[in-house]
Amino acid sequence: MTLRECYESIGSNFTDTVSRMCGKESMLAKFVMKFPSDPTYGELVSSFESGDMNTAFRMAHTLKGVCLNLGFDKLRESSSALTEALRNSDAIADNSAELYARVKQDYEMIVNAINSIDEE
Repeated sequence: MTLRECYESIGSNFTDTVSRMCGKESMLAKFVMKFPSDPTYGELVSSFESGDMNTAFRMAHTLKGVCLNLGFDKLRESSSALTEALRNSDAIADNSAELYARVKQDYEMIVNAINSIDEE
């Protein structure tokens, strides 16, 4: 699978994302291939599952920003919704577990697609 095909398979706009990288597909590829090893998602999982919602909020917010830069639209949307649900640590939204599950699903879809890219 090419990088373009990867973006198409996850429902993201490859052309717009490359343009944010000054038109350099190689630069985008470099950052995309590093995404699965970025610790943000792992920290989100461990903090959410341990009940540390302050850290979970920060990690969801960070993940949202990374996804915005890389054009991972579905994961950006789900991590943004989770960020908002966790924003007030005194009143965590009732649907935060559902939103967290959506983030996990979107993340796995993206990582599976990235892992299918043929590096040349």
